[in-house]
Amino acid sequence: MKYLGRLNPHDPLYTYLQEQIYPQLLTEQRPHQFRVFQFPASNEVFLYEETHSQRKVIGKFFNRTNKDPQQAWDRVHNEWRHMHMLRDLGFKTGRLYIPQPLGISWDMNSVIIEEFCPGQPLSRVIEESIERNDAKLLYARLTDLAYFLAKLHNWTARSETVRFDAQFAYFDKIMARLQRRHRISAHQTGEFYHYREHWQHMGSMWADRQVLIHGDATPSNFLFAAHRRTIAIDLERMQFADRAYDLGMIAGEIKHHFMRSTHHGEHAEPFIGHFLWEYSTHFPDRYAAFASITERIPFYMSITLLRIARNSWLDWRYSQALVHEAIHILRR
Repeated sequence: MKYLGRLNPHDPLYTYLQEQIYPQLLTEQRPHQFRVFQFPASNEVFLYEETHSQRKVIGKFFNRTNKDPQQAWDRVHNEWRHMHMLRDLGFKTGRLYIPQPLGISWDMNSVIIEEFCPGQPLSRVIEESIERNDAKLLYARLTDLAYFLAKLHNWTARSETVRFDAQFAYFDKIMARLQRRHRISAHQTGEFYHYREHWQHMGSMWADRQVLIHGDATPSNFLFAAHRRTIAIDLERMQFADRAYDLGMIAGEIKHHFMRSTHHGEHAEPFIGHFLWEYSTHFPDRYAAFASITERIPFYMSITLLRIARNSWLDWRYSQALVHEAIHILRR
């Protein structure tokens, strides 16, 4: 993190932290000073540390220049609402944890202030597992993540079944970005839409019940702390959808990490299989759950690889490897 200095007492955020946020955390009634840190690769997420107690909070600003302020507020309110909902369900003790939401404000660029929860992100776990050739480390953390996601999904299941086509707008958005950046050919684009139509006609893609999904299940959004605690952050994209969306995103991200670090994406398969098998243990019929999930996740894995491929910081050659892998997965 980059240290930016101390928060100016004349900044409206200072008054908000002093009068609204820190009274929830500290019993002392006195003027505070706050150190400010910026998270890497982010212009919107900051850490604020009260200098005397060293208690820390996270501030996430959703409203940015030239963006729709109402859309920003909708996203921050979505995160706020779901943080409260999940903590009420039990995600605030033991192995399941959602940070405590402390405040939101439209007036300060749609900011949400929440508890700071230290932990090792899944992205770092994957990297360490590969660097040290330590498969047990990654297997253990994937077991914990499977437990977390199974509880999240099963505790929030609805009677309504999945609307598979609800994800098509996001699919179209990714394809358009890839085309603008010349990372996908017209022929490849046609292939993806052909295969999407094939998946659309599979009854299994519509059969499961809707559950509350994380919606942005990237390895940086799951942290692991002591006593096997799993912490989920960045919940603004939570929605009711197919559980395979979250599972496929995690599987796709694991595949990407192995492709990029070892140039052998197939080395990810045992870990993906372990993750899905562990997730399936939380169902009455483990074998049926595993069969159902593994039938559906290739579509969501493919979307994940395409989403990664659109990033401009990746070189063109690697982006093509991701696109080819995404096509290969959809053909299964």
